[in-house]
Formats: sequence, structure tokens, C-alpha cells
Amino acid sequence: MKDDAVYLQHIVECVGRIEQYTKAGRAEFEASTLVQDGVIRNLQTLGQSVMKLSEPFKSSHPEVDWKSIIGLRNVLVHDYLGVSVTRVWEIVERDLPVLKAKILTIQPRTSL
Repeated sequence: MKDDAVYLQHIVECVGRIEQYTKAGRAEFEASTLVQDGVIRNLQTLGQSVMKLSEPFKSSHPEVDWKSIIGLRNVLVHDYLGVSVTRVWEIVERDLPVLKAKILTIQPRTSL
């Protein structure tokens, strides 16, 4: 079983990839299915890493809405025809910077 620090680092890496893919802005994101696919894939992967975090760790950090992250992952994986590109962009723009800041705050320094 992997350590929580490994999954936290992986979450940060996924957020970094999404930031890289979306740095050209919303218009490019909306125009490119390639960019959309990359973002959605990393959101799925990020959610999978959250699922692998230990329950004691998640319970000790209620400032992160772990349940919503897992819920998004499940929608992206299982209800892919219902995925709204507009909603994905809102998550990228509004929620990911907050998540990244929280993860960097709680991430053990030894994993950096």
C-alpha cells in the first residue's frame, strides 16, 4: 500500500498538468478537444489518487472536500456523455487553485 504522501504528490502533479494544458485560456480550452481530453483525464486521475488516500488522513483534513473530488471523478468516468465542458472549465478556473493551495499546505514536506 502506498503512502498518503505519494498520492498527495500525484494530485499536485495532475493539477500542474492541467495548469499547463489550460494556460492559453478558456477559448483555447473550448476549441480543443485534445486539451479538453487532457484536462478531463487528469481530473479523473487526480480523483483516483484522492480515493487512494487513507480515511484517517482525509478525516484529519476536512478543509478539503474529498467527497466532491471523488464524485467528480465518478461522473467523468461513468457519465462521460453528460460532462459539460463549461462546468469542467469552471472547476479548472475556480476550484483547482484552491485545491492546489490546500494540498500544498497539508502535504508532508518530506514528499516535496
